[in-house]
Amino acid sequence: MTTQILATLLPVFLIAGCGTLYGRYRTPDIRGLNTLNMELFVPMLVFAVLADGQAPLEEYAGLALAAAVVVLGSGVVLWPLVKWLKLEPKTFLPPMMFNNSGNMGIPLLVLAFGEAALPAAVVVFIVEMLLHFSVGLYMLSPRTPLWRLLRMPIVLASIAGLTINLGGVALPSWLLEALHMLGGVCIPLMLFALGVRMLDIDFGDWKTGLLGALLCPLSGLILAVPMILWLELTGLQAATLWVFAALPPAVLNYLVAEQYRQEPHKVASLVLIGNLGSLVVMPIVLALVFQHVYSGAL
Repeated sequence: MTTQILATLLPVFLIAGCGTLYGRYRTPDIRGLNTLNMELFVPMLVFAVLADGQAPLEEYAGLALAAAVVVLGSGVVLWPLVKWLKLEPKTFLPPMMFNNSGNMGIPLLVLAFGEAALPAAVVVFIVEMLLHFSVGLYMLSPRTPLWRLLRMPIVLASIAGLTINLGGVALPSWLLEALHMLGGVCIPLMLFALGVRMLDIDFGDWKTGLLGALLCPLSGLILAVPMILWLELTGLQAATLWVFAALPPAVLNYLVAEQYRQEPHKVASLVLIGNLGSLVVMPIVLALVFQHVYSGAL
């Protein structure tokens, strides 16, 4: 089990470490890389996985519902604590709700469970992204029009992929292969970009960051357990929800906070210290997941 955990996590942190090392001596246009990734490579991956007829998406409805409950429920569960600690909800809650299902989640799940986990990883990623750009933006600015969702390449790719999959349309194998190759670029690029972002860690708000590093996975896992039992999720879907629930805050939270001028420095601490905290959290969660997989409990 230890070997499998190391085989899963070491590539993730090695690629991210390469990004940190490169960013330390160079000044890469990380915003440009992220734009390219989010507007081209990630949508290609989403479309390819959803449009592939080998992935029966109707089987993932329960997982999608569970992921939505984990995201939205984390905000509900932590709201009383945030008010009690007199923290700013608009600053603290979004990073606790919207996790790193892209930069870390997809690579981690694929490395842990193989290509068979890719459809489930993409499903929870889509759920998290759609909620982030609807509920998340509304939390920061209630006047944000929700129709902006339709302008996002990821949303358009999701709609197109779902239409083709549920409509039973069979795309040529050569086209799917090309789309999978383009989409495959996004996985290492996500990790590399995450590593570069680690250089921006601000330890000035380390207490808030440390609190977030603990509460983000804790709130997610508290909600994931009853959802797995209620929806009777098993196998890869249950394992995916476990990992998804324990993921640290998404780097995108910092970019959104910067755009809306919502204490971006505090959000940066929550995001980046939370991702550092995943060095401790993820091995524990993976150990539990692998143990249950081997025992047949999942």
